Amino acid sequence: MNATSHPSAPTTRRFDVVIVGSGLAGLSTALLLPSHLQVAILTKRTIADGSSGWAQGGIAAVLADDDSFEAHVQDTFVAGAGLCDEGATRFTIEHAPEAIAWLREMGTQFTLHEGELHLTREGGHSHRRIVHAADATGAAVQHTLIDRVRLAPNVQVFESHVLADLILSDKHAVGGTDSADSTGAQRRCLGAYAFNEDTDQVEAFVAPHTVLCTGGAGKVYLYTSNPDTATGDGIAAAWRAGCRVGNMEFIQFHPTCLYHPDAKSFLISEAVRGEGGLLKLPDGTRFMPAHDERAELAPRDVVARAIDFEMKKHGLDCVYLDISHQSPEFLREHFPNILARCAELGIDITKEPIPVVPAAHYTCGGVVTDLNARTDLAGLYVVGEASCTGLHGANRLASNSLLECMVFARAAVADMASQACAEIPAIKPWDDSRVIDADEQVVLSHNWDELRRFMWDYVGIVRTDKRLERAAHRIALLQSEIREFYTHYHVTRDLLELRNLLQVADLIVRSAQVRKESRGLHFSRDYPELLAEAVPTVLVP
Repeated sequence: MNATSHPSAPTTRRFDVVIVGSGLAGLSTALLLPSHLQVAILTKRTIADGSSGWAQGGIAAVLADDDSFEAHVQDTFVAGAGLCDEGATRFTIEHAPEAIAWLREMGTQFTLHEGELHLTREGGHSHRRIVHAADATGAAVQHTLIDRVRLAPNVQVFESHVLADLILSDKHAVGGTDSADSTGAQRRCLGAYAFNEDTDQVEAFVAPHTVLCTGGAGKVYLYTSNPDTATGDGIAAAWRAGCRVGNMEFIQFHPTCLYHPDAKSFLISEAVRGEGGLLKLPDGTRFMPAHDERAELAPRDVVARAIDFEMKKHGLDCVYLDISHQSPEFLREHFPNILARCAELGIDITKEPIPVVPAAHYTCGGVVTDLNARTDLAGLYVVGEASCTGLHGANRLASNSLLECMVFARAAVADMASQACAEIPAIKPWDDSRVIDADEQVVLSHNWDELRRFMWDYVGIVRTDKRLERAAHRIALLQSEIREFYTHYHVTRDLLELRNLLQVADLIVRSAQVRKESRGLHFSRDYPELLAEAVPTVLVP
């Protein structure tokens, strides 16, 4: 191996706000910021490659005359198994109509019925309150906001930039130390280091305000509905920077991911069950009524466990979701993308059921924030799936996630406007002068595969103490290997993502070991009962 020849003085760029992530949370934050501020959006692939664009169902908002904020709050509480923060829940739900109005102002074309917004219903909701764009709401919203961002003269988008770490005042400022500032000055986030895949070097993006909109960590599991970008980068970076994380044991498994060898991560929307879809065994027998009185409209954790139970009981590779009793015209109007994708794979949903399996879908926990999206670290905000606002509790109610992105993006922007901009000192460039290029990338691919498989087996839909102990042991060994790799070799996207996934896996397992009950998405065979008091899990670095 030869010593690396990568430049020793990479670029430092200065902005008013640095946003990491280009999903709905990141784009909303950028567009809500005043136009006189210079904004950078860092995105690890292209601007359109986040998880938000994959969202099919819609956005929950109280808009119907027979609905109420209180009903939406109560539905959220029930789904969250008593663990939702009341203040965060009411704050989010009461600002939902405003968020929908803003998206329409931006030009989002939602599905209408007789000139009014068409509202559908999803599992766990007591009323029709899901605003949607057919069955591709996330994509419709993303395309609209991406077009707006591209026209914004104050916003620069940096694609192929992978978050390496946060820039900290006590560690990365010139003249700073690795310990707390002896002058008593507040420890701050000063931006982010990002690996530029095009130049193969790490660049510094410096700003008074940094917003992590990096999404969840579905790729820590073997089967997931998430895109390849969902590697928990923001959660891991914030933890390393000293921020608390909360409720990481609550990983939502979507009950119905399309089961087909060529259907990578394709989701069958919650709305299919909302519009009458029935879950069946291969012989056509319905099974959900035997598991819950709400049947197919039960919350996702109930449905996912029921499917998992039936698959294991009968030795099945999948179960079936049947919506064929609806007319072809109805299916073409409501689920055109699902109908088309299934047809590509030889499945005619107008005549036959859809094979489905559960898959890791949403990270309900994350970096602990307040109602302004602020973290424990001054200058650092987290918005969207990477955050733990308290809204989702032990299980996210369907279609509350896109809503949370917009409400807390607006809250973060308002808080930034109220803060005096901190003076940013000179920042140390990323030092890779003592590393070399790796010639054994197989180590990373092998470790990635091993991590995802044992997380699926040991820390999935059903858990035990013994499984968690096995997972913790394997994580510790892999972290040791990757720590050595990270120390001695030039960083790559694969290395950074695996490092972050291992950190998030560790947080998930540690949080699961703390919870000695079964609540919401965390189901333990060793502790099947629900404790009387609902207490969030908060880990402190």
